[in-house]
Amino acid sequence: MATGTPHAPVKDAMSRPITAGGFVDGAPIVFADITKQAGLDKFRHRSGTPEKATILETPGSGVALLDYDNDGWLDIYLLNGSTFAALKGKEPAPRAMLLHNNHDGTFTDVTAKAGVPNERWGFGVAVGDYDNDGWPDIYVANYGKNRLYRNNHDGTFTDVAEKAGVTLGGWSTGPTWGDYDRDGLLDLFVPGYVQFDADHPPVAGQGGISLSACQYRGVSFAMCGPRGLPGEGDHLFHNNGDGTFTDVSQKAGVADPQHYYGLASVFVDEDDDGWLDLAVANDSVPRYLYRNLHNGTFEDVSYLSGFALTNEGLAQASMGIAVGDYNRDSEVDFLFTTFSDDYKTLYRNDGGNNFSDITFRAGLGGPTIPFLGWGAGFLDFDNDGLLDIFLANGHVYPAVDQRDWGTTWAQRPQLFRNLDGAKFQEVPPATGSGLADVIPARGAAFGDLFNDGHIDVVLNNMDSAPALLRNVVTNGNHWIAFKLIGGPKSPRDAIGAKIFVAAGGVRQRADVISGGSYGSSSDPRLHFGLGSATKVEKVEIHWPSGKTEEIAVSGVDRILTVIEGKGVVEK
Repeated sequence: MATGTPHAPVKDAMSRPITAGGFVDGAPIVFADITKQAGLDKFRHRSGTPEKATILETPGSGVALLDYDNDGWLDIYLLNGSTFAALKGKEPAPRAMLLHNNHDGTFTDVTAKAGVPNERWGFGVAVGDYDNDGWPDIYVANYGKNRLYRNNHDGTFTDVAEKAGVTLGGWSTGPTWGDYDRDGLLDLFVPGYVQFDADHPPVAGQGGISLSACQYRGVSFAMCGPRGLPGEGDHLFHNNGDGTFTDVSQKAGVADPQHYYGLASVFVDEDDDGWLDLAVANDSVPRYLYRNLHNGTFEDVSYLSGFALTNEGLAQASMGIAVGDYNRDSEVDFLFTTFSDDYKTLYRNDGGNNFSDITFRAGLGGPTIPFLGWGAGFLDFDNDGLLDIFLANGHVYPAVDQRDWGTTWAQRPQLFRNLDGAKFQEVPPATGSGLADVIPARGAAFGDLFNDGHIDVVLNNMDSAPALLRNVVTNGNHWIAFKLIGGPKSPRDAIGAKIFVAAGGVRQRADVISGGSYGSSSDPRLHFGLGSATKVEKVEIHWPSGKTEEIAVSGVDRILTVIEGKGVVEK
């Protein structure tokens, strides 16, 4: 739902809307689209009909990067949507796809063997080792019942959602795993979006649905919402340690009694007190920030912190969340993607649960307004030691292509280079490169798919093939990455851990998170660009258990495995 006022169309030199143009011949290529060569083009996403006549058909699906078989290489799990006919059993349901990394730049479809086709209307995915057995499990948020795929350690998964008590059954979106009560077990937060009856979709002027709930820029559309529709509540599931979970949403204070339209969530320690806090992106209404009170409950600090609204006091249609310390002050900052005609918002963490919307000061205001953003991430694409920003874009109304509004259904992604920790500059989309892909993107996940020290991007696109954008930057900069394994009092996969790396006179921070972006889960390994530095002076790890550990690192340009209390281990 649009929350900004209409802006004049921005066109490129060839009179194309900037969302599907602005390509620069001869610009340096950052990402190469290798979707076909890698074998990802065999997957096709489906979401209802091309007309997108209902809100169920428009948000699209996420993607996860995970090493499901523990071979040291990231695999790819692409969620699929569905159709109304499939919901009624009148046609086969579209299937999700798990792609095994072959270590040679290609991927093989192993969905059938792995048993993870989902075959429900999938929206969000989060990866976490909820049973602490050393193997990543997959939670899938659907319209209808959700799934919890437990990893069987043999390349297969079993859906244990019913037994675990985490199926829900409404419309769930971008989940996140995190150990909010520091008992060493991962808990699960699942946002809810809209209460939607597939047999009786909302119609303008009927059932209390106002005409304005079905309009964009004053034009009536068949699709209504989310405003004007009843929202879904949110759910926090406490891990009981025996394979089951208890819904503690009300008790913990995160049940969303307003029934806001949740789309993305992430557990991260934003105030550095050693306890995971919770951020939620809501569509067309204020955002949530919950501060952990260390007693099993959270305090809603959304407004107090400056997090809920923009500087102008406006709510935005927040779709996705990126988390990272872009200005190297050792505090985590947030970026939210939003609807077209609105800027994508950068919140600087000022400490003490205070955030400043510094979007325009940082140079991210004007360039992002025409785009409709979904998945997002902070990533150091050029390994210079500063976190850059990647945005996945695509509209919800196919009919915008028929109007001169300066925006398009399919849109190119955007990459913003971090210049100095304060300002960002858009990287020119080189003609023919991955940044010039004009696609209806939704989910976005980030990680080093080829173990070469460069962060790559996978996009899940509406009604089409995904996009695998391989990072092809060659500049001689160094890097280091860490795979963390928690000890007996931390989650085994170390979600919630943070690392501080000092090298080349600067100190960087990264956090192990699950979920975030838009309905997606990224590489759990923490990657640091080092610029020209060839020596790491200090590595400090803050484990979820509360322990702090310093480790010695010899050499750079490598991925190190660190076990809590034991330091670096050889694989």
